[in-house]
Amino acid sequence: MAKGVYIASIQPRAGKSLAALGLMELASRRVEHLGFFRPVVNGLAETDREIGLMRSRYALPQNAEASSGGPYDEARAMAGADRSDELLARILGRYKELESQCDFVVCEGTDYSGVGAAFEFEFNARVAAHLGCPVFFVANGQGREPAAVVEDVRAARRAFEREGCSIVATLVNRVAPRQIDQVKECFAAEWKGPDPVYVVPEDETLGHPTLAEVMDALDGKLMFGDEHRLQGLARDFSVAAMELPNVLSRLRPGSVVIAGGDRADVVLGCLASVRSQAFPNIAGIVLTGGLEPPEPVTRLINGLRRPAVPVIGVAGDTFTTATRVDALGGAIKAGDERKIATALGLFEEHVELPELAERIQVSHSPRVTPLRFEYELIERAKVSRQHIVLPEGTDERILRAAEILLRRRVVDLTLLGDPAEIQESASTLGVHLEGAQIVDPLTSEWRSSFADTYLQLRKHKGVTEDRAHDAMGDVSYFGSMMVYQGKADGMVSGAAHTTAHTIRPALEFIRTREGVSVVSSVFLMCLRDRVLVYGDCAVNPNPNSEQLADIAISSAETAVIFGIDPRIAMLSYSTGASGSGEDVARVREATEIVRSRRPDLMIDGPIQYDAAVDAKVASKKLPDSEVAGRATVFIFPDLNTGNNTYKAVQRSAGAVAIGPVLQGLNKPVNDLSRGCTVSDVVNTVAVTAIQAQTTE
Repeated sequence: MAKGVYIASIQPRAGKSLAALGLMELASRRVEHLGFFRPVVNGLAETDREIGLMRSRYALPQNAEASSGGPYDEARAMAGADRSDELLARILGRYKELESQCDFVVCEGTDYSGVGAAFEFEFNARVAAHLGCPVFFVANGQGREPAAVVEDVRAARRAFEREGCSIVATLVNRVAPRQIDQVKECFAAEWKGPDPVYVVPEDETLGHPTLAEVMDALDGKLMFGDEHRLQGLARDFSVAAMELPNVLSRLRPGSVVIAGGDRADVVLGCLASVRSQAFPNIAGIVLTGGLEPPEPVTRLINGLRRPAVPVIGVAGDTFTTATRVDALGGAIKAGDERKIATALGLFEEHVELPELAERIQVSHSPRVTPLRFEYELIERAKVSRQHIVLPEGTDERILRAAEILLRRRVVDLTLLGDPAEIQESASTLGVHLEGAQIVDPLTSEWRSSFADTYLQLRKHKGVTEDRAHDAMGDVSYFGSMMVYQGKADGMVSGAAHTTAHTIRPALEFIRTREGVSVVSSVFLMCLRDRVLVYGDCAVNPNPNSEQLADIAISSAETAVIFGIDPRIAMLSYSTGASGSGEDVARVREATEIVRSRRPDLMIDGPIQYDAAVDAKVASKKLPDSEVAGRATVFIFPDLNTGNNTYKAVQRSAGAVAIGPVLQGLNKPVNDLSRGCTVSDVVNTVAVTAIQAQTTE
């Protein structure tokens, strides 16, 4: 059975990165040891963009040198000197060395930039045949007739089959959205191959560089403007060689204006156009020649109240600069979460993943790594898309996470806040929120009915009509009421609010499930090879026996939701009957309450942490326990112990802590840490969506 797949493009700029990310993502969910390989690279392996992207995103242990067969220049020289067999042997040797350390390897072929386009088919076909990998074709459908694309794929098939290669599938990429159906129909009518063809539309996010990439490629510096706007896309480039009126008449949305650094009139005119509704919004300005505007102009620009578009200064002349930017493409680089999310969203939407997994023969590994668990969260959330409300609609982390979630089609979203402010923040960050609903609680048509509902639910607690109306102007109360009334399936907040502010509305009217006396929390602790559940580490300071029992039962139910077989360890400073005291007695009583209420659950306690996780220690301290040494759910006796332990494990063992995940409510509301990252927000929203699926 082949342990890899070979990605071969049929034309330049076909979008192999999208295919490589999609295949790596697919394999990462199923195998424990994943590898990435390139037969040749342009320059050094250490600086190769694709290798850097895959090593970064998938935490590959392989070094850069082991990821490639060598540089283009050497490959071209060896091929020209009739040393092709020697070249292939070297590539094969390096690949096999990597393959021996991996369960599966994704191999990405050449770039049409160094070996020579006429040599591409033959070279890639021979490499794929020598490596023993089935081939995944990527064709460029941009601006091409469907029949021509079909013929190109046929020609590629013939070339690779002559070398004895088997074909896994073909991905026709970068097709104009209006031509998607036409291309599919053409393949359905004319394609007779046994392997499937997938068609993916063009997406401008992948097809254009960001301003940051433009600045990096030109060795430029940011002279004026907000650096967040460097994440905006450069959709077009325009050289300002004319007088200002002619420059303004030729501005286009998303264009980058290139002008000499002494053209103060162009700088001021283009910056003014951004403020005017009569002109399209440009992406940025590049000033050439190493020149800067004179001091009064600089002072004027720095005095603008709102951040202007980025103004980048470069040393090169205008002609050289224009030539260099014209060659820039929409590369996907390590850390560019927006482009990565876009590429994965397109791949997962338009490719039949189960069919492809079967064709490349990738089977599941029983080991659960942190990366795999996070990816499975996303996939499970996508199965039945839920509607999640995010009250902190202007927070940068929330906006960046929202874009990722929308691009990967994980959930439907509502952002709360002033629409103009949210759109301004999104524009500043270069974030696209297409598909998100934006609601201002202060002006929403729902506010009055929400206030009426809140008044009816809480008037016995002294809530008045005015207070109810005021409460529904608060984003946490408004978002919670959306969940209560079914206008959203769950809520995630806390990036800019306290835990109390986030949870209080839910406690007031979403309330706890029947049979649950206390809302509690767990962290999903993703260790190197497994996922454990820690509760309660965020909400209840000193739970009594009944509350500890509730926390244990709720935590076990949460474990089941996320595919973890619950074996509950009720933690204490003593194990079994070895200790005494009030704290131990409380844990022992809680354990008995769980046993009486849920005899189906595996539980033991009091038990020390080492006896709960280490089989050798367990064999000495609790030899007859079905939980000791095998625990998956850990219930801490108090918040002090739980919070410190989860943070110690997170920092010392390098674990990924997902949470806190709130449990016990009728509908899911989850709290973020105010120090959360974009990744934390994405994971918490996915967790909330899965909880909402279970509630359904």
